[in-house]
Amino acid sequence: MDELILIKPFSPKSDSTERLDFILERCLKKYDYDVITTAEQLGKGNVAGKRLLFAVPIGEVGINLEYYRIIETLRGKNDCLSECFGAVITDGKSELYTKSVARELALCANMAGCTFVGKSLVEGAGALKNYNVIAKNLSSDNTTAYVVSAEMLVDALMNFKQPVKNCPRVLMIHAGSREKSNTIMLWDMVRKHLRGISVNEISLQDGEIKDCIGCPYVTCLHYGEQESCFYGGIITEKVYPAILSCDVLVIASPNYNDAVPAYISAFINRLTSLVRVNQLSEKQLFAVVVSGYSGGDLVAMQLIGALNMNKPFILPARFAFFGTANETGEIKQTPDIDKMAEEFAQNMLKQIKK
Repeated sequence: MDELILIKPFSPKSDSTERLDFILERCLKKYDYDVITTAEQLGKGNVAGKRLLFAVPIGEVGINLEYYRIIETLRGKNDCLSECFGAVITDGKSELYTKSVARELALCANMAGCTFVGKSLVEGAGALKNYNVIAKNLSSDNTTAYVVSAEMLVDALMNFKQPVKNCPRVLMIHAGSREKSNTIMLWDMVRKHLRGISVNEISLQDGEIKDCIGCPYVTCLHYGEQESCFYGGIITEKVYPAILSCDVLVIASPNYNDAVPAYISAFINRLTSLVRVNQLSEKQLFAVVVSGYSGGDLVAMQLIGALNMNKPFILPARFAFFGTANETGEIKQTPDIDKMAEEFAQNMLKQIKK
C-alpha cells in the first residue's frame, strides 16, 4: 500500500464529482496513491501510519451517503487512523455545507487518531466565489486558484513532520474564573501530569477584549508587521508575544450556547493580523471543553474550523478532552476523571515532547 491514500466517498451522481475529479487529477499528479471509496474498504484496510487525503463530493444538497457510512466507521473504530496525517478537500455545487462537512469529518478522524496539518481544508463551494481573493493575488481565474490551493495542500500533507521539542512551551488560554470554572478545574487535572514542560496561562478576563473590527487587508497587514492590532490591549501586549513564543496552544473553553465564550471568540478573530506576517505553522492545538449538558463536539468543531482550517495550527490526534458538569466542582465527581485527565496529558506529551 502506498504512503498516500485518497479517501473519496463514492457518489452515484457523476455530475457531483466532475469538478473534484479534475482537481484531484491535477493536485495528485506527482504522487502514487491508493484509493478508498467505501466505508467497507476503510474498515477492512490497514491505513494506520499513512497520509490521508479526504476528498468529499457533496453535490447540491450537501449529502453524500457513503461519507456518512465512513463517519460511522471512524466513530466505531477509535484507533483505526492511529499515526495518520490528514488533510481535507470538500466540493459542492452550493455555497453551503462544504465547511460543516469538513469540520465534522476532521473531528471524527482526529478522535480516531489522525493528525491534521495546519490550514487543512481546501473547499470548492458553488461557483468558487471563495477563491476571488486568491485568484486576484495569483492573477488567475478562480478554478486555477482552486487547483493551486489543492496542490499546496497535498504538498503540505506529503512533507508534513509533526514537531516535537525537548522542552515544549505550552500556552493555555481561558476566560473563566479559577474559583468556579469546571473547565479550569479539568485543565488543572491535566496540567499536573504535564511534567518536563513549560506551561504559561493567560486569562482573557485580565483585560477588556474587543472583537475584530474587520480592518481592510492593508491596514491589518500594517499592524501585523508591528505584531500589533488596531485595538491593542491585552491581546497585543500579552497574548501575541505568548503565542509567538509557545509551541503548543491549549484552549480551555466552556460550552456557552454550543459555542466558545465571547472573549475566546474575540481572541481567535484578533489573531488574524498576527497570522498575516507569522507562519505559526509548527504550533499545535489542544482543547479542554466542558459542557453543562451536551454539545462539546460543536465547540471542538468551532475550534477546528477557526484555528486549524482557517488558521495554521496543527491538529494533533485526539486534540480535545471533553467533560460534562454544571454545578461548581461537579467535574471532580465524574467517574475516573483523574485517570482520563492523565491519559489526555500522556497523549499530549507523546505528540509534543521528544
